[in-house]
Amino acid sequence: MKEINALGKACPMPVIEAKKALGTEEGRDGIVISVDNEIATQNLAKLAEQMELSYSVSKQSEQEYRVAIGGEGQVPESVKSRLETGTGYVVAISSLEMGSGDSKLGKKLMGSFLYALSEQDELPKAVLFYNAGVYLTVEESDSLEDLKALEAAGVEILSCGLCLDFYHVTEKLAVGSVSNMYRIVEMMRSHATVRP
Repeated sequence: MKEINALGKACPMPVIEAKKALGTEEGRDGIVISVDNEIATQNLAKLAEQMELSYSVSKQSEQEYRVAIGGEGQVPESVKSRLETGTGYVVAISSLEMGSGDSKLGKKLMGSFLYALSEQDELPKAVLFYNAGVYLTVEESDSLEDLKALEAAGVEILSCGLCLDFYHVTEKLAVGSVSNMYRIVEMMRSHATVRP
């Protein structure tokens, strides 16, 4: 079994690392992942259930849990490869933050959302940015690496030109391309739309 040390890593990193490892040749006979909180063990258990794999959780200390997922020959071959870029949905982002409440938490959640999006088996057709959401696509955005990974995987990254102009950041666009509201509406009309 492949061993993974995810101690100190915040959600969703342990789940993403586990899923990636299960898709490798080393992970074909299962994995054992170390995490430092009970929430991570619950998320890993849900991953195992979704993948129809056996799992077990053992508490090593107050700060360490070990989660074993899968067993010899149990991990199906299909886990080894990501699906092609999907055509079934688009993601529409209108803010720097996810949800309402504390602004600092909202920004952290949006960063986690975009990272988790880049790690999905079925990627969206496009990620659409409008209003203050365009700030996520410009220079110095903390999310550029994840957005560039999505773009490299074939996902369209589209930012509203009117919005970029309104916020005076058109020249700072660092990923994707400038679009317009007609195209954004067309994409949202013709695809299931996820709004974080």
